[in-house]
Amino acid sequence: MSTTAMQGMFITGTDTGCGKTAITLGLMAAWRTRVERVLGMKPVASGCTPGPAGLRNDDALALQAQGSSQAPYGIVNPYAFEPPIAPHLAAGQVGVIISLPVIEQAFRTLAAAADQVLVEGVGGWRVPLGPELFLSDVPKALGLPVVLVVGLKLGCLNHALLTVESIRASDGVLAGWIANQVDPNMLEQEANLATLAALIEAPCLGVVPWLERPEPREVAGYLHPELIDLHPRHSVRLASTQARSRTRDA
Repeated sequence: MSTTAMQGMFITGTDTGCGKTAITLGLMAAWRTRVERVLGMKPVASGCTPGPAGLRNDDALALQAQGSSQAPYGIVNPYAFEPPIAPHLAAGQVGVIISLPVIEQAFRTLAAAADQVLVEGVGGWRVPLGPELFLSDVPKALGLPVVLVVGLKLGCLNHALLTVESIRASDGVLAGWIANQVDPNMLEQEANLATLAALIEAPCLGVVPWLERPEPREVAGYLHPELIDLHPRHSVRLASTQARSRTRDA
């Protein structure tokens, strides 16, 4: 399965603050040089600002603006919550239950209008979205491979390797990882990168240096989505997990 055959990717991170949005925007810019129609999606967002049109999240607005067409905000970000806290807590405060079928329908709407849909997660891989729902359930439901953003800072090795183990344990498909320098003074960065490359069995899709104000086109210059080349067995696994999710929610 080549990159041109993929309908999208799910971008997760080692933790909050690793730069998922900047990398997702950069990937969107990179993909727009390869395919005509690219859209972004952030299914769940907390820390939203009230306004005349309702709650709006800055990251989701950036993804919406970076798209090759203007998708409706409610499709880009179907679940928006005001307090900047864990999404399941924010949802509980307002009596909302985050539902996979709602996210799936929004994704299908975007996918019908795009060659690529890049879906950005919230927080890290195992963030709870409800009593029995986790962020890690979303890419399985959508049948998407995962790209892991590793925030380069002290502790990133542990965070990255635990996340990779969890992705694999949950039957996810890790398409690749991207190193994003979030600490401008990180020591032994090259040694840490070498360790990650040796221990993660997936291609490194780019190393983004510390950028004071990362712009999508600048970030795109450090990224290499063309290195994604999923084995045919991965496409079978993605289709299988998507089918199981639909059967469970039926």
